[in-house]
Amino acid sequence: MDHLLRAMKTLPQIRLQVAGDGPQRADLEALTRTLNLDNVEFTGHLTGKDLEHRIAAARFTILPSLAYETLGKSILESYAWQRPVVASDLGSRRELVRQGETGLLYPPGDVEQLSGAISYLAQRPQQAQEMGAAGRQLVATHHSPAAHYQELMQLYEQVCSAAHKPGSIRGVASARNRLRVAFIGGRGVIAKYSGIEAYYEEVGKRLVELGYDVTVYCRTYFTPARKTHNGMRLVRLPTIRSKHLETVVHTLLSSIHAAFSSCNIVHYHALGPALFSFLPQLFGKKTAVTVQGLDWRRKKWGRLASRVLRLGELASARVPDATMVVSRTLQEYYRLNYGIETAYVPNGATLRQRIDSIYLKQWGLEPDNYILFAGRLSPEKNCHLLIEAYKKLTTPAKLVFAGGSSHTDAYAESLRRQANNHIVFTDWVAGDAFTELLTHAALFVLPSDLEGLSLALLDAMGAGTCVLTSDVPENREVVEGAGFTFRAGDVDDLRRMLDLLLSHQAMRAAAAHLAQDWVRDQYQWPRIAKEIAAVYEQLAGRDVVPQDRPAPRRFAEPSAPPSKRAA
Repeated sequence: MDHLLRAMKTLPQIRLQVAGDGPQRADLEALTRTLNLDNVEFTGHLTGKDLEHRIAAARFTILPSLAYETLGKSILESYAWQRPVVASDLGSRRELVRQGETGLLYPPGDVEQLSGAISYLAQRPQQAQEMGAAGRQLVATHHSPAAHYQELMQLYEQVCSAAHKPGSIRGVASARNRLRVAFIGGRGVIAKYSGIEAYYEEVGKRLVELGYDVTVYCRTYFTPARKTHNGMRLVRLPTIRSKHLETVVHTLLSSIHAAFSSCNIVHYHALGPALFSFLPQLFGKKTAVTVQGLDWRRKKWGRLASRVLRLGELASARVPDATMVVSRTLQEYYRLNYGIETAYVPNGATLRQRIDSIYLKQWGLEPDNYILFAGRLSPEKNCHLLIEAYKKLTTPAKLVFAGGSSHTDAYAESLRRQANNHIVFTDWVAGDAFTELLTHAALFVLPSDLEGLSLALLDAMGAGTCVLTSDVPENREVVEGAGFTFRAGDVDDLRRMLDLLLSHQAMRAAAAHLAQDWVRDQYQWPRIAKEIAAVYEQLAGRDVVPQDRPAPRRFAEPSAPPSKRAA
């Protein structure tokens, strides 16, 4: 509310009525007097006809709350009275407020943009009226009692139908000949390094539990010399340790080995390895590719490497018997660019609980008093942007980077040169130390300009940690309604959001709770493994009950300054 009052200081010609009561009312009224606001009136708590009369008499409604609401009932009430809404861009508001159509969103805590949004609607009564009408239509179509009743009945019917469906994936795999699956494309297992290796660990062992034979092709330098790990058979093959040849050579050798093996399905991971997905097919094998992201866009690759990876993208769409993608954004990309329907199977995460602080002291950290980045220190992750924004803050919280480089040693070294008592680099962290680092962080930040579906982001959300990410579509897809975003590449917007979140512990706690619930509902590894198994069963020509997933959430475009919006 204090942001709204400061915005009203710049709008003396517009009158504001504040309906509501609470412990901060006296402080807000004192601030009103301090700012000499003659255009602000506190009405107190209103109900029934009194509230209806006030809403009906208003031109639009303002909701500046920093509370992280799951459903903005006040927004729907305003729409019902055919009034548009100006609201802070938090929680479910982006789902309810359609930018420029039913109202305006502004970055939370940004007084200038809030003032601009209020002024914009006040100066355009006809457009405000049209927005209000669109809001009322939205309520009538999607939020009426009849629509609510219909959705409940559909849910009940799905539950009843599921109770009568045939057996689970486990039953299918164990009752018939066991499918033999090979993983190719990652470095291996045991020592977790990146998304693919973590994927191997988590999915592979669960496929074994579901009754599948799983073979993982590993690089000799990466995976210790052993024959099995968590029920998976390990095949260690050599490669050439270089940026451009390592994956190519190992994938080629692995593909030849798999082609002459007894496996039924060869599952490739990432765009580069997808180039070889035709080889096992020549020997009667089925192949699948999981696309973790558009790797050719990564800044670490030169022109030739990027072109090769573009060919890998083409191969992933045209060659394998099944193509899986880890995000809805990638699914839409393949639909628009290649005209194919891919299987959406996201990455997963483990739910973590806060554990006792043991390792933090050795890094000079205190619980709830540091900002965390975890992952590769590569240019597309924009760690330099995070450091630049952090240096503009006045905060006792430290900035921590947990990770190492991936063929980007020069970039990583340029970051490490900025280490001091407040900027800490830990290198790769795993096990209990990683759980401790995640669960005790005040805030997890992912400032990248390119993602597929970040496992580190899912890990932070699964740990019940508040997250702040760049607003690239792949990140928004995960954090909308359960985290915070800033404008990608905008260091000042990143600084603003860091300052806002570090200053509001209650906001962080509410968002962290929602984030963990979202991971629990959508991104747990057992569910992911069953969805992958369903793809395998279909490749084998077996009937299987599809794993139901809700339709993707509708996202509005990020808020733009009112001055940039069309009249």
